[in-house]
Amino acid sequence: MISDRLTDLSMRAMNAVHRTLLVLSRGRLGWKIGPMPVVELHTVGRKTGERRSTMLTAPIHEPNRVVLIASKGGDDRNPFWYLNLVAHPEVELTENGVTRPMRARTATATEKAALWPAIVRAYSGYAGYQQKTRRDIPVVICEPRTT
Repeated sequence: MISDRLTDLSMRAMNAVHRTLLVLSRGRLGWKIGPMPVVELHTVGRKTGERRSTMLTAPIHEPNRVVLIASKGGDDRNPFWYLNLVAHPEVELTENGVTRPMRARTATATEKAALWPAIVRAYSGYAGYQQKTRRDIPVVICEPRTT
């Protein structure tokens, strides 16, 4: 479908612009959007097995837990990065140039209900995205991997 392709292309373009800002500012700009920290999520492609990366905001960011929202702007499809981490939950997060190994999982319904008010306080647009789509937008909890 053409609208799906345009959505996917615009998501890739936003990521490219964000990365360019980080490079041009030598990392001084781009690690925060409003009050939310930005992280670079590294996943393994579910089809290719290749390393994939995407820039995302983290509405809840704590030392031992980073919460990501698989909103895709309220699209009716889950983002590719989410599909990748469901297939391969061992991910990495880069924050301010520091990369750490994490394990990602989808929040349970109870966890999402508890987290959702804080998520919407961080960025009210998430509530609009949920209203826009028929799918239940996944909330992803990333926690440090233990070796």
